[in-house]
Amino acid sequence: MRCRAHTGGSNGGEVIFDRRASNLPRDAGVGSQRRLTYEEAVEEAGFGLFHWLLLVVCGWANASDAVEILCVSFLLPTARCDLLLSSSDMGLLTASIFLGMMVGGYMWGYLADQRGRRKVLVVSLTVNGLFGGLASVAPWFWLFLLLRFISGIGVGGSIPVIFSYFSEFMPRLRRGAMISALATFWMAGNILAAGLAWLVIPRTWARFSLGSLNFQSWRLFVVLCSVPSLTSALLFRLLMPESPRFLMEAAREKEAIHVFRLMFELNMWGKGKEFPEFGLCTSSKQSEEPKETRARGSRRETLACILKKGLLPIKLMFKGSLKSRSIVLLIIFYCISFGYYGLWMWFPELFERIEDGGSPCANVSLPSPLHNKSCYPVKTAVYMEGFFIAASNLPGNIFTILMMDSTGGKTLLSCSLLVSSLSVFLIYMVQTKGQSLILSCVFSGVSVIAWNALDVVGTELYPTQLRSSALGFFTGVGRVAAIMGNVVFGKLVDTNCAVPILLVSALLLTGGLVALLLPQTKQTELT
Repeated sequence: MRCRAHTGGSNGGEVIFDRRASNLPRDAGVGSQRRLTYEEAVEEAGFGLFHWLLLVVCGWANASDAVEILCVSFLLPTARCDLLLSSSDMGLLTASIFLGMMVGGYMWGYLADQRGRRKVLVVSLTVNGLFGGLASVAPWFWLFLLLRFISGIGVGGSIPVIFSYFSEFMPRLRRGAMISALATFWMAGNILAAGLAWLVIPRTWARFSLGSLNFQSWRLFVVLCSVPSLTSALLFRLLMPESPRFLMEAAREKEAIHVFRLMFELNMWGKGKEFPEFGLCTSSKQSEEPKETRARGSRRETLACILKKGLLPIKLMFKGSLKSRSIVLLIIFYCISFGYYGLWMWFPELFERIEDGGSPCANVSLPSPLHNKSCYPVKTAVYMEGFFIAASNLPGNIFTILMMDSTGGKTLLSCSLLVSSLSVFLIYMVQTKGQSLILSCVFSGVSVIAWNALDVVGTELYPTQLRSSALGFFTGVGRVAAIMGNVVFGKLVDTNCAVPILLVSALLLTGGLVALLLPQTKQTELT
């Protein structure tokens, strides 16, 4: 770690101090200029308007990802007729976006650690929105499936990088609460998707012919779901700077100071304070590529070098002190993703099946998708119930914001997974539609605490040079679990509904117990 201080001379030169080879105090520099670490520079920039603007922009991106993921679950009750889908086909469709997220998660995370968070966010959000919107005019199931897969590649990049990017602007003592606040925007995306489905899909005015394509209301819903991602990409492109922590690790000191100045000016707007001059303790890592990657060689050698470099972060995650926490997080991500997405994506379909009463597993017969009368007219109550379940995230989000910094992510993560497991088990046991709806709302409100806690813990367990890669890797693991969960539900929901629901309960229980093995990261400094 090097501390650089500009001399301020006419030639723009600089003096480089290496703290490991010098006994100079931190504030000893050229003239009166101080040299600050990352955490000190963040504190110097203050907290205020910039951080609230950052929360809104990153939150909108987080909400747009939620909308794109949950879009498919709300269109299943009607799209299955137009696309002639069986339950197995619906399982593949809900799994397709997670397959894309699995492919994109690590790839985008690695690029974010190498090339910058902001660039990756702009590109991945654009891919998400563009291909998600194009899916609305796909006349065949296989094309719709492919476009949802490509959209998922974009979603897989933005989810892990958003939290790395956001956390690297936050003061240490406010980081837990602010990341929890960012995570609440997932609830906003849930509510937005459910609200749009409720307003658009049952409406007859949203249906018209587009050439040979019968443009049903669910297709308009798909178009509207792509708008948040595209607008989010535009906001990052026009308004937001690169992460100062990334810039410091890349030895781009001047750019990092410029970002800190921007933060200070917005936070102190109207207070009459001037930005204090200081240097930064930046990484000794050089911004240029290593010589071996520039050397000319055969194509096979080049690909082998790229592959080796791309897999290096995974190797580092499972070495030394990071090994045990990485194994624990891998298990937790698998358990919560299989359980949450396996059940959540099927809520609208399950509630349609209990529209006339009973439990979800008591009504396993499904009319043939060839008969459109089973889908039209659309039952508005299905989307109203989905809206209520999405809105029940709110108490859990408020609880997380209030308790995160005092309780810590580890405790909240473990407790919420255990309670979620119990609520899912009781969903299987109940016999009325009202009881199913109440327990589904409880599951929604409690499980969101686990996700919020996992977002906080995940950003604090890894150093800057591994943070996005680690989150991308674990997000990819989660997507494998989500794919398996949706395929299992699709295969068994008509024949043995109890198996997937009880499996979800068991996995959430396992995740809650394993979470107790994580280290406590409450109010820790980012490294």
